[in-house]
Amino acid sequence: MRTPLLDRRSFMRMAGAAWAATLAPASLHALERAEAVFASGFKAHDGRFGMAILAEDGTIIERVALPARSHGMAYSAASGRAVAFARRPGTFALVFDTRHRQEPVIIHAGEDRHFFGHGSFSPDGRLLYASENDFEANRGVIGLYDATDGYRRIGEFDTHGIGTHDMTVSDDGGMLVIANGGIETHPDFGRTKLNLDHMEPSLALVDAATGTLIERHALPPALRQLSTRHVDIDARGRVWFACQYEGPRNDLPPLAGHFAKGEDIRFLDLPEQTTLRLANYVGAIAVNRGQGLVGLTSPKGGYAVTIDAATGRVTGETRVSDAAGIAPSPQGFAVSSYDGRFERSTADVAWDQHIIRLGRL
Repeated sequence: MRTPLLDRRSFMRMAGAAWAATLAPASLHALERAEAVFASGFKAHDGRFGMAILAEDGTIIERVALPARSHGMAYSAASGRAVAFARRPGTFALVFDTRHRQEPVIIHAGEDRHFFGHGSFSPDGRLLYASENDFEANRGVIGLYDATDGYRRIGEFDTHGIGTHDMTVSDDGGMLVIANGGIETHPDFGRTKLNLDHMEPSLALVDAATGTLIERHALPPALRQLSTRHVDIDARGRVWFACQYEGPRNDLPPLAGHFAKGEDIRFLDLPEQTTLRLANYVGAIAVNRGQGLVGLTSPKGGYAVTIDAATGRVTGETRVSDAAGIAPSPQGFAVSSYDGRFERSTADVAWDQHIIRLGRL
C-alpha cells in the first residue's frame, strides 16, 4: 500500500526545526494550523515561474524558482522529494527535497526527447518515471531516472502510443499506468496538434521492471478524437482516467471512466448537464481514497465535479472560474485556479494546471 497521507505534523518532522525557523511568521502560522500540505507550479506577477509548498488554507509557505513554466508534479513519500515537470515541449524537470537535505536538482531530457509534463516515483523512491516524446519517431516513451544517482537517465520504455501525457505507478510498484493522448506534436511546431483528423488515443499498462506491454486499451473509432490525458488509481487498484475532446464543440462524448487490469474500459454516464459544464475538457483528475471520491476540474467549463467512486454518481458540482488543479483533502478535494485561488484564499500568483498533496490517501 502507498504511504499514508502526509499531514502537517509529518511534514514538520521531515523538514526539521531549522527549516521552520527560516519561514516568515505568517507562513509558519499557516503551517501550524494546516491539516494538510500541498504543492503546485505557478507563474508570478513579474513573469517568473516557480513551484510552491502551500498550507491547506492556500497560504504559500515556501517558493522554489523554476527556469520556465511547469505542468504536473510528482512526490515520493519515501524520499521526501517532489518534482516539477516542464510544460510540453519543455526539456527540464526540477527535483526539490522537501526535507531540505539537498539542493534542488535539474534534470534535462535526453537528445531528441522532451517532457510531456508528468511523471511518478516508484513506491520506494529509487526510480523516477517521466512521460516523454520521441518526436522524431512520433512515439511516446517513459524515461527512467535513477534517483539514487543524481537522477541519471538509465533507459526508457515504449508507451505503445503517441502523445503520451499523464502516468502513474501501481501501489506494488509493478505496473505503469499510461495515458496516451493520441495527439502528434513536434517541437518544431510548438504546441500545434498535427493529427486531429487521425488521432490514436489509448490507455496502456506496462510492466515497470521490463517495459513489457501488459494490456492496451485503444478508444473505439467513434471516439478517436477523445484524448486520454490524466489518470489516478483508487484504493481497489482501479484506474480512473479523464479526457479532452478535440472534435466538434456541440458533441457530448463521455469525458471520464475507469478500468482494472483484465477488464474493458467503462465510461462514466454523467448527467447531460454535468457534461455540458465540463465543456468537453477535463483538465485534471484526482482520487480521494479515504472518502471513495473522484474529482474532476474543467478550466474551460469553470467547474469542479465530485463523483462517488463506487456508484459513478455525481455528488457535487462547484463553480470555479479558471479551475486548474485538484488534489485530495480532508474535506473531499482542494481546488486551485489559474487566477491564484486555492480553496478560499487568493495568492499573488497564477497556479498552474496541477496541484499535488504531499502524500496519498
